[in-house]
Amino acid sequence: MAIHSSPGTLKMIRQPKPRNPYAIPRYRVTLVREDRVPAPASPLVTSVAAAAVLRPLFAGLDREHFMVCGLDAKHGIIGINLVSIGALTLAIVHPREVFKPLILMNAAAWICSHNHPSSDPTPSQEDRVLTSRLRQGADLLGISLLDHLILTDECCYSFADQGWPGT
Repeated sequence: MAIHSSPGTLKMIRQPKPRNPYAIPRYRVTLVREDRVPAPASPLVTSVAAAAVLRPLFAGLDREHFMVCGLDAKHGIIGINLVSIGALTLAIVHPREVFKPLILMNAAAWICSHNHPSSDPTPSQEDRVLTSRLRQGADLLGISLLDHLILTDECCYSFADQGWPGT
């Protein structure tokens, strides 16, 4: 504390305290199980089997949801993660958010899926671009992308079954 005086007054001015040096935070990353859904008896080896497992998760939704399904080396389901909830016609999906849960699950392979509330499973140009980016990221990380499914209440579009068109 410094004391300054002038004629007739005495002022005390506090000096700032030295700041603590910056400390680097430590983080622990963990995957938290929220709930369970019934698992299929056999591995997911076809788009029809994958759609049968994933379709109930999209039932009755009024906007787009994007999910990833992590698989082990024999294509058994490890877990499912909701990556994004969007609007009626789109969901914002960034590869960083897609791969984070897959890495934490120790997934060897994966399937992504999203719904089209319009009941038209035809992929948009944005769906094609996203699928291409996700395939590139999956190849880089060594986590095989087996399919990208677009689900409606009654139909399914499989990028893999269609030969990965436009990607």
